Order: sequence, then structure tokens, then C-alpha cells
Amino acid sequence: MKKFLSVFVTSMFLASAAFAADAMKEEKKADAKAGAMKEEKKADAKAGAMKEEKKADAKADAKADAKAGK
Repeated sequence: MKKFLSVFVTSMFLASAAFAADAMKEEKKADAKAGAMKEEKKADAKAGAMKEEKKADAKADAKADAKAGK
């Protein structure tokens, strides 16, 4: 009977460890996906900032050309 109980307790421990490892694997996968989304948003924001900067440079160049033409 003692052997049965020890095998039963050991199997329960191993099952809980496997379940926890599976949960951690899914959590890491979710974190990686969230990190990728965050990086993508940063890249989009940076691209938007670059476009705004180019527009501002184009306006400044147009004003400089207009002043030079006077």
C-alpha cells in the first residue's frame, strides 16, 4: 500500500509540474506576441514621426525658396 501511495503522490507531482510548465509556455508565447505588437506600434509611431519631419522639412524648404525668390 505504501508503494502505491508513493507512486500516486509522485505521479500527481509530475502531472502538476507538467501542467505548470505548459502554462508557462503559453504565457511566454503571449508575452512574445505582446512584445511584437509593442515593437510594431513603436515602428509605426517612428515612421509617422519621420513623415511629419519630412513634411516640416518640405514646408521649410518651400518658405526658404519663396524668400529667395523675392
